[in-house]
Amino acid sequence: MLLSHLEEKIFSLQEDKAFEEVALELFELHYEKNPVYRRFCESIGIRKQDVLHIETIPCLPVQIFKHYKVVLEGYDEKLVFETSGTTEQRKGYHYIVSPELYRQSALLGFELFYGHPKNYHFLALLPGYLERPNSSLVYMVKMLMEVSGSQESGFFLRDFNSLHEKLKYLQEKKDRTILLLGVTHALIDFFKQYPGDYHDVIIMETGGMKGRGEEWPKFYLHEFIKKQTGVPSVHSEYGMTELLSQAYAKHDGIFSTPPWLKVFLRDPNDLLDRNTQQKRGLIHLIDLVNVYSCPFIATEDIGQWGGEGKFEVLGRLDFSDLRGCSIMAI
Repeated sequence: MLLSHLEEKIFSLQEDKAFEEVALELFELHYEKNPVYRRFCESIGIRKQDVLHIETIPCLPVQIFKHYKVVLEGYDEKLVFETSGTTEQRKGYHYIVSPELYRQSALLGFELFYGHPKNYHFLALLPGYLERPNSSLVYMVKMLMEVSGSQESGFFLRDFNSLHEKLKYLQEKKDRTILLLGVTHALIDFFKQYPGDYHDVIIMETGGMKGRGEEWPKFYLHEFIKKQTGVPSVHSEYGMTELLSQAYAKHDGIFSTPPWLKVFLRDPNDLLDRNTQQKRGLIHLIDLVNVYSCPFIATEDIGQWGGEGKFEVLGRLDFSDLRGCSIMAI
């Protein structure tokens, strides 16, 4: 039986106190019913009674998804998402018990920042992701396309000419807003070949070079795209396979989150760090939609506060092994 009482609370949150109440309820549930999460907590010396406030909830390092099946006992997955990476890298898997819960998160989250998908044509430039059968990003974009009802929406692999022609056609048609979403390396390659006037297009980058070259600093990437296209700002999407929610940035890489997703910055060398005044650090996330997997995730991304609850992503932390605990001991 699905945890409908928790699901109902998630998308009706109105204040931080309500978020904390749900987060603490989820912590107790996962400590008792999620064996991987409980072993992690025990490995760093955290007991259930030690966690009284949201700031003290331990976040599970994202690398653990590469080694263990992270899911509540007694629930079977309906869908599996797989992390991207080079062929040499070990992949992680996110087991989805409720695809409908993810659908709600993706659609309501998008609508919160951009309005209803029916107002858009979605063009997706996602090589690499599109070639994998279990990409959460592709799954999300397909949902947006489906709900939009636009017959002009579509994915483009490496056919830059067709994408260019589609953009010109839709710019002339002017019936909906055009949203071009692409992975970093593909957007760079496309706009090198096809610079032009795209001032009326929302260009949204999802980050990542995925082994295609050196990572570009966010500022440099955005300045390049603005120069090649004439757009006043470049939008960004922040998500990952292990989450079921997304953050969005409409300019300058300053991300905002929906009410059911919160960000904390922690010392990358200390899994027990609870310094709430830290201005820069490893991004920890509490995603309440991750009811059945793990709502508490320690990413490998370094971030800094952007003011008023917003944050920036500065890049990846350059290390391969967890500091402060052993994955294999869990």
